[in-house]
Amino acid sequence: MNDTFRFTIALIYDFDGTLAPGNMQEYDFIPAVGKSNKEFWTEANSLAEEQDADMVLTYMARMIQEAKSKGLSLRREAFQESGRRVTLFAGVEEWFARINAYGAERGIRILHYINSSGLKEIIEGTSIAGEFRKIYACSFLYDVDGIAYWPAVAVNYTNKTQFIFKINKGVESVFDSKLVNRYIPENERAVPFRHMIYVGDGTTDIPCMRLVKNFGGHSIAVYNPAQKGARREMASLIHDNRVSHVCPADYTAGSEMDTLVKTIIDKIDLDDRLEKLEVVK
Repeated sequence: MNDTFRFTIALIYDFDGTLAPGNMQEYDFIPAVGKSNKEFWTEANSLAEEQDADMVLTYMARMIQEAKSKGLSLRREAFQESGRRVTLFAGVEEWFARINAYGAERGIRILHYINSSGLKEIIEGTSIAGEFRKIYACSFLYDVDGIAYWPAVAVNYTNKTQFIFKINKGVESVFDSKLVNRYIPENERAVPFRHMIYVGDGTTDIPCMRLVKNFGGHSIAVYNPAQKGARREMASLIHDNRVSHVCPADYTAGSEMDTLVKTIIDKIDLDDRLEKLEVVK
């Protein structure tokens, strides 16, 4: 770690509904296979129900089946091309540099992570892909010709929590299961839970938001500001003690989200300073 930084804060985001409206497959992939959004998701979820399967695995299977039936490319580059068509919420593209600078002014390194049930390859094609230390998301295995044929990683709402522990212990590999399960004293971990901010938009993020909050970190539930009654629907998450904050997914300078995250950074900063004073005593 750079000596100019006193410590690291991890900002961890879901993607769909958090950084971009809707689901990433709806911008390009689903229209390309000639389905409506409702048709595609109903078929994928019905398959999961019929076979008593995981809904994430069935949506990935449907993507492969639909692309094959329509003669669409199943290369990584084709999925990344889909990502270029994803529309982000207001202010997202400028958000990272501004928050990084805010942390750096205080001697804090800010690292950004994605923790999503969406497709890693599509996220890699978005304009913000380079902002993330690591993108934890679903992905495909590719054959010798570079064609997707099977899920490599499937991220559902409960196994999302494993990536929080990987960030906590500084284990970036999805494959590595030894180091992440090794005991590391809390004060020696790469990013303590109290230095985490989790940003998500709905039920698939609840286990992660609850985990981070319960271990002393901060959880923020965001909603689409264009959607009527969305804030009211989120109120139950605070009532059930699952998140600390609810605000619109507006990442522009001076927005509610901007003020909130900067205030949380200030609190983590002050808590760290106070803790060091207590240790000195």
